[in-house]
Amino acid sequence: MRVAASSAPHLICAADALADGGAGVRFTVQWAGGSQSAFVVRYRGAVYAYINRCAHRALELDWEPGRFYDAEARYLVCATHGALYEPDTGRCVAGSCTGGLVKLATFENNSYVYLAADAAVRVSGD
Repeated sequence: MRVAASSAPHLICAADALADGGAGVRFTVQWAGGSQSAFVVRYRGAVYAYINRCAHRALELDWEPGRFYDAEARYLVCATHGALYEPDTGRCVAGSCTGGLVKLATFENNSYVYLAADAAVRVSGD
């Protein structure tokens, strides 16, 4: 799915597509002058979305499409470097990275997950 920040929210997925600590949903956003892979996951009942790019190197995090969590579903993990990120903040807590993941503003409404209108994109964990 391709979405872009604009004056209206954009549908990402049905809310029930995201289980706590389970597989994420990938989508594409227009960011930093081009199309970027992004993902949304559920953690402790809430949804969080990020640009799908490790803070260490510009590589996608998931080791299989939609697989972002470590074995204990405690952290998001970079499949290439093993860097660990807090699912709710995107802050790097272990591994070869500084700062954190680029967070995208999302919300849930009527059993769907949306990218927020004029989604404020920020670097988490600074």
